[in-house]
Amino acid sequence: MAFMDEERPKKPAAHELGCDLSMISADELQIRISLLQEEIQRLEAEYVRKQAGRSAAESLFRS
Repeated sequence: MAFMDEERPKKPAAHELGCDLSMISADELQIRISLLQEEIQRLEAEYVRKQAGRSAAESLFRS
């Protein structure tokens, strides 16, 4: 019998901020560090993109 999508167990998040780290292996910690570094880069790129859009809008309305 097939499970409905809602009934399937949810996959745990790769990392939850503030979670207990004591039971996580060094290898898993390194994986999480890499994932978080990639996410930081993604956030920074989006921030730069939005700042550029904001600057363009401000310059348009100043004219």
